[in-house]
Amino acid sequence: MTLALALTLLASCSSDPSGPATQTSAAAAYQNCRPAAAAGFFVDPNSAAVLQVQRWEGQQRADDAAALRKIADRPVATWTSDGVTTVGAYVDAILSCAATQHQVPVLVAYNIPHRDCGNFSSGGAGSPDEYKTWIRNFAAGIRKRQVTVILEPDAVAHAVEGCESEERYALLADAVTVLKSAGPAKVYVDAGNPRWITDVRKLADALQRSGIAKADGFSLNVANFVTTADNIAYGRQISDAIPSKPHFVIDTSRNGAGPLDGPGDVDGGPRWCNPPGRLLGAPPTTTNTGDPRADALLWIKRPGESDGACRPGEPAAGQWWPEYALDLAKRST
Repeated sequence: MTLALALTLLASCSSDPSGPATQTSAAAAYQNCRPAAAAGFFVDPNSAAVLQVQRWEGQQRADDAAALRKIADRPVATWTSDGVTTVGAYVDAILSCAATQHQVPVLVAYNIPHRDCGNFSSGGAGSPDEYKTWIRNFAAGIRKRQVTVILEPDAVAHAVEGCESEERYALLADAVTVLKSAGPAKVYVDAGNPRWITDVRKLADALQRSGIAKADGFSLNVANFVTTADNIAYGRQISDAIPSKPHFVIDTSRNGAGPLDGPGDVDGGPRWCNPPGRLLGAPPTTTNTGDPRADALLWIKRPGESDGACRPGEPAAGQWWPEYALDLAKRST
């Protein structure tokens, strides 16, 4: 199982999956943006990793700051969760900042009712009607600009397992239609990871009921560690089982060493939650993805944000964890 997590604001620059957090202040933070040295996907100038680099540089921790730039200087997705009245301004602020930098942002819409089905990232909109309003406000913030949207990590896979299935399929299909009407948005419906739903035909049917025919494709491995090769093989199987043969994107943010295999938990916590010894994966790209149906390799999960308080002392889901981030960075070449 994956654990899809939301962006945590550090110094009023990110949002927490458990509530509205500070999307209004986040929108204000995105006013100070400058043209970037390179085009491509959006490199967030307000990310927790960037702020941590600045903090460590001020504390004369030059080696740690340099190592963390492996994360801070990469394009990462921005997660949006609660805040019906503020989500439109939040999306608009991010897209405006990205446009100033001549870059394309990746946004994660993460507010489906009964989100994460009671697990570490529980929350979401209070009702189907509230979600419909939220996704329309989200779409209004796009304003005909380029953006890639990852739609509701884990939602389809949880529905296959029986969590709010009929309601969820209808909401996702509606969300795809709404987002695709907002302009040149690319929309990928999340499909879990290769180690979650093994019945590919059942998953393909769920994706079709969730509006995949109108979307640009589906996303895989969000917040998980499965290798790119395994995701490509899985993605091909799913695509082959759907008449439209949709494309897919893969989250490679932390899959450089693959998942932590073995029996049982690790130190009392599940193996998918903040596992030790992991590596950063291939950097975001739309070229050399490994397969013609793989549109992009992306960093959807923000490396360094916790998967959840799975063991004593670990931060809550989505909270920035500098020690874990530094370990990821230092282990990765």
